Amino acid sequence: MTGASLITPVQTPSVGASSTLEQKTTKAAHDFEAMAINQMLQPMFETDDNSGSMFNGGIGEKQFKPMLVEQIAHSMEQNGGIGLSDVIQKQMLAMQEQA
Repeated sequence: MTGASLITPVQTPSVGASSTLEQKTTKAAHDFEAMAINQMLQPMFETDDNSGSMFNGGIGEKQFKPMLVEQIAHSMEQNGGIGLSDVIQKQMLAMQEQA
C-alpha cells in the first residue's frame, strides 16, 4: 500500500453542506455574543454584596450565581443582544469564502 492511496481528494461542499456550515457559523456567532455579554455582566454581579442582608443565599448563591448570569446573557442575546453576532457572522462567512 502506498502513501498516496491514503490521501482522499478534496471535495467541494454540496448545497446541503453549505447550508449546514452557515447554520454552524450562525450558532457560533450567537454563542460568542452571549459569551461576550456574560463577560460584561460578571463584574456587575460580583460587586453585589448582600452578605449582611436577610436574603443572603450563602454558599449556594455563590455557586449558582455564575450560571444565573450566563442564562441572563443568553436571554439578552436571544432578544436582540448588542448587535455583535451579525458582525461576527458576516466576518466569519467572508473568511470562509476566502479559504
